[in-house]
Amino acid sequence: MTEYTTVSIPKDLADRVEDTIEGTSFSSTSDLVRFLLRSIVVEHQREGELTEAQFAEIAEQLQDLGYLE
Repeated sequence: MTEYTTVSIPKDLADRVEDTIEGTSFSSTSDLVRFLLRSIVVEHQREGELTEAQFAEIAEQLQDLGYLE
C-alpha cells in the first residue's frame, strides 16, 4: 500500500493549476504535481546531481507555465 503525505500550495496557485489542467489527462492538482515531481526526480537520477543551472532552468520552466511565482 502506498503512503501519502500532504503538500501545501497557495490557493491562488491551486486555482490556476485547476484552470490549466482542464481538458488534459490530469484529473487533479495532485496528479499534475506528482507528474512534475517525478519528472524532476527522474532527470536528477539520470544525470546525477542537478547543477544550479539545471535547477534554475526547471524553475524557470515551471514559472513560465504559471506554477511558480
